[in-house]
Amino acid sequence: MSKLTKNQKLALSKIEPGKVYTLKEASAAVKEITVVKFDASVDVDVRLGVDPRKANQMVRGVVSLPHGTGKQVRVLALCTPDKEAEATAAGADYVGLDEYIDKIKGGWTDVDVIITLPAIMGKIGALGRVLGPRGLMPNPKSGTVTNEIGNAIKEVKQGKIDFKVDKTGIVHTSVGKVSFTPDQIRDNAKEFISTLIKLKPAAAKGTYIKSIYLSSTMSPGLKIEPKSVDEI
Repeated sequence: MSKLTKNQKLALSKIEPGKVYTLKEASAAVKEITVVKFDASVDVDVRLGVDPRKANQMVRGVVSLPHGTGKQVRVLALCTPDKEAEATAAGADYVGLDEYIDKIKGGWTDVDVIITLPAIMGKIGALGRVLGPRGLMPNPKSGTVTNEIGNAIKEVKQGKIDFKVDKTGIVHTSVGKVSFTPDQIRDNAKEFISTLIKLKPAAAKGTYIKSIYLSSTMSPGLKIEPKSVDEI
């Protein structure tokens, strides 16, 4: 077992062993236990009482974080020429079609989100092997396949994210940066968790929210009391 670094020991010294935090407490504490020298991401991990192997217990959705993600989101708009001006005006970093399809076939995936039109999905289907494993495949359920391409780009740039439960029943996402205020971290985390609760599958029985942890890049996780999410 590797030894703890000086900074890791310092972070752990600020955590009360066995303590379960309110969301408000954790949103402030996560800033205190972050010791990296860059603006670390703040992450939320929620373990759900679902069986993702069953289609009627899959949890997937989108949420617009009130204070954004704190990071620059690189957007590729795969669209027809008549939509290129709209996509560019909305803030897309890359705009085009066939030339980018060819680049992706060659292994290029230097983007965070791909947004496209329903009429183009036939062409993009062949890119599934490249985009699927990286979570980049456009999907109508996440709002990345739409005729309102300008609005979709603006929403993503302003903090709209999509999420999906993994095969172990955990949903993981970033809800901001350590440079955010505690209230901004709390607001974003609350919006995400509240959205998860609304998406509870009817087929899910027993405890739905099994555990919630808040952490930053390379920091310990802070366990959160689920009932505290709705506290003011």
